[in-house]
Amino acid sequence: MGQIYMVRSGQASFGSANYDQLSAMGHEQARLLGKWFAKGGQPFHRLITGGMARHHQTADACLAQLTKRQVAGADCLTDAGFAEFDHHEVMLRHCPEFADPATFRELLSRSADPQRAAEQLFRSAMQRWMTGWHDDQYAEAWPDFRRRVVSALERLDTPDSKRTTIVFTSSGVIATVIQHVLGFQDFQVMEMTWKVANCSVTKLLHRPGEFGLGYLNNYSHLEQPGRPSTVTYR
Repeated sequence: MGQIYMVRSGQASFGSANYDQLSAMGHEQARLLGKWFAKGGQPFHRLITGGMARHHQTADACLAQLTKRQVAGADCLTDAGFAEFDHHEVMLRHCPEFADPATFRELLSRSADPQRAAEQLFRSAMQRWMTGWHDDQYAEAWPDFRRRVVSALERLDTPDSKRTTIVFTSSGVIATVIQHVLGFQDFQVMEMTWKVANCSVTKLLHRPGEFGLGYLNNYSHLEQPGRPSTVTYR
């Protein structure tokens, strides 16, 4: 039976001019993940990134901790099918104020709990995106994103069922993969997207023509004594 480890990227640079870069914490999370994989000694036959900068940076920091034996002869691929949806556009269509970061921050500052307010706005934006009522307003509508992700997963369905693969991707992709494997509803994808931790690992088991869930959202490698800050979700 093959194994597919789906890794959410480390913490990105939220609030900066370029979100698609790992923060200092994101680099540390990826390093801790790599040390965890190295300790387990698991060899990998395919190394895949979703193509975004934070995916590649997470992969680089993680794989640097592995032994040469663990990645010897591995196929290294970039598959844009595992890229995240455009969260900026999803937010912008629901909340035009998001176009101006200063205005958006001022809007959130009016709330007693700005982080909670941001989560509520994002949920509403996701609901709008996933209803299908406004598909013509998005460069990539929800059904198109879902098909793209499922197609990328199916490209991993090879006759050699004993290969071990690691995919560096994002929370929306992982949640959508789990929806496909377990038959979840759209609203469950939306909720799961918020709960997949940075640099967590979701493990799929694979036989030709079949994917199953091994475990979901494992971040025990980040739970450092006295350092709860290493577990982040955005």
